[in-house]
Amino acid sequence: MTRIVPPARLTQYAHGGGGASTIPPGELERVVAGLTGGGPAADLLDGTGADDAAVLSAGGRVLVSSACFFPPVLDDAYDWGRVAAASALSGVYAVGGVPLMALNLLGWPRDALPMELAREAVRGGRDVAERAGCPVAPGHGIDDPEPKYGLAVTGAADPDRPLRLGAGRAGVPLSLTKPLGLGVLAARHKATGEVFAHAVETMTELNADAALAALERGARCATGVAGHGLLGHLYKLARASGVTAVVDAKAVRYLDGAREAVRDGFVPGGTRRNLAWVTPHTDFGRIGEEERLLLADAQTSGGLLVAGEVPGAPVIGELVAQGRRALRVR
Repeated sequence: MTRIVPPARLTQYAHGGGGASTIPPGELERVVAGLTGGGPAADLLDGTGADDAAVLSAGGRVLVSSACFFPPVLDDAYDWGRVAAASALSGVYAVGGVPLMALNLLGWPRDALPMELAREAVRGGRDVAERAGCPVAPGHGIDDPEPKYGLAVTGAADPDRPLRLGAGRAGVPLSLTKPLGLGVLAARHKATGEVFAHAVETMTELNADAALAALERGARCATGVAGHGLLGHLYKLARASGVTAVVDAKAVRYLDGAREAVRDGFVPGGTRRNLAWVTPHTDFGRIGEEERLLLADAQTSGGLLVAGEVPGAPVIGELVAQGRRALRVR
């Protein structure tokens, strides 16, 4: 199928992109503080904080709800749609769920960009959701000066095998199922137009197999690594679980070109905000600025961070008894 070419590069219509456009975690937590829940709040098993996925116990079933949408992270509308859908589905996989259905979420500058381009993004989302066995309904769209696309996903989880943010325990290793560096490579793409096929492949990879492998190995605690970076999401896991998380920096994998992107100055504002948020809670030891930025890099459709071993994924650290700070990087 012929790709629709926009009047200018698609990422130039976005003030940010992907995970880097996420509202800083500390700000979001203050906004929603005391305003979540309602109704039978005791049945809301997870998602009462500022996280994307919510888990609800209802009539003997465990329902999962996740939503994710963001401005163009890629100039190719079809690939952007694929990434956005994979990111939304990841919220369901991060709590051990299976996606059942999804709704399109679309914001579009109708007077600036052709609707055929929006259709390409939606087609990309449909194709990834189809790969996940998840039908997509029309959903909701608005006239928006900045293009945005994503999905709201409903899923179900096994009530006897949930993956919970606050279920981490001391003595358990930490596994990370995708390499880091998506944020800095996206920033380089936005600034220069360079295309990183390996980053697109990583972002469009579903976390379904990783979640299933984690469950089969008996894991009970996990979270998705997205806009708040590895350290941001790990901090929330450690805080919720009442433990300290230790990261072995040398064990963390990075995408080819990620270090060079940081050295060349392609660091998203979201990555710097993430680092500023976790720094008061982290003992970095002798870890330098470059490594800190990569560990805090705002990911788009990143992997799963699992308390437990996942076949094929590197062990990047461990959970230990709660110490003076929630995070320690060695």
